[in-house]
Amino acid sequence: MSKLKILHAEQTDPWLNLAVEQYLLDTVLPDQVILYIWQNKNTVVIGRNQNAWRECATELLEQEGGKLARRLSGGGAVFHDLGNLNFTFVTGKALYDLNKQYTVLLDAVKALGIPAEMTGRNDLVADGRKFSGNAFCHRKNGSYHHGTLLVDVDMDKLSRYLRVSTEKMQAKGVKSVRSRVVNLNEFVPSLTIPMMIQSLRESFELHYGKVQETEVGFNGLPKEEIESLFQQYSSWEWLYGEAPAFDIKINDKFDWGEIQLHFELKDGLIHRALVYSDAMDEKFILALRDCFKEKRLRTSDLIFHIKEQFRDPVYEHQISDIVNMLENRDL
Repeated sequence: MSKLKILHAEQTDPWLNLAVEQYLLDTVLPDQVILYIWQNKNTVVIGRNQNAWRECATELLEQEGGKLARRLSGGGAVFHDLGNLNFTFVTGKALYDLNKQYTVLLDAVKALGIPAEMTGRNDLVADGRKFSGNAFCHRKNGSYHHGTLLVDVDMDKLSRYLRVSTEKMQAKGVKSVRSRVVNLNEFVPSLTIPMMIQSLRESFELHYGKVQETEVGFNGLPKEEIESLFQQYSSWEWLYGEAPAFDIKINDKFDWGEIQLHFELKDGLIHRALVYSDAMDEKFILALRDCFKEKRLRTSDLIFHIKEQFRDPVYEHQISDIVNMLENRDL
């Protein structure tokens, strides 16, 4: 019998909410399943390995009182306001069940009379339009699956703040980011965030059992640990990272995500490399970056080091795509 808990955040600061999310991931018990429910006010959240300036109109966002946030998980950029509800399933490693977690979400939406289904690598849709983007993070002892539920989001702000590449729009077969997303209250005009929370809780208990513990707010969490994580998530280094002038830039889009390679050269070697991506596997992208540092900028050398780094067959598809990308670029 797993220990079930619901934690409902009261405040709407994205840096604090993400700090709490990481704390839950780092401390989750092996037999524990936590449903963390939270909201952010006027925020763009980017994936672990994304380029902030490329994904978000950062200056406009900040001028209008918004915040940029970077999460631990991979995937793409999303806009949060108080018309959006965020959820996180935090579980012990053995209890992580993505199919079950998706079923909780889909049944919660269907119970409100809205036709919902899963499509692509991580999207939940209604009538062919996305209302939920999902992402994932795995650590040694625990995992989380989190995402959005668009109930009554300001689509004007979403369109102005997010910078979605032409390649991604073409791949989705749509003309704008706004045309591919939908608020759930288009299907049920009376739908509110409290109604969505209640339906989500009921679906969670239907599939997992009666919740033994419900907490509202963060009073029971250690302040010093949360403050330390908050400082990380609010720091310039975490949000923007280093952005040197790069000598070589290579980019492409694949079925597993977009990727951009940036190389700074010194004395004939790659002195610094950054890899930006909306790929779901954030650890793969971080490991890929390490393949390039202090290596010769020669296609055959780079391909050799990549293949040496990634011998696991699970990455065969991604490595094949990257190798083809490099071979098609005259380095």
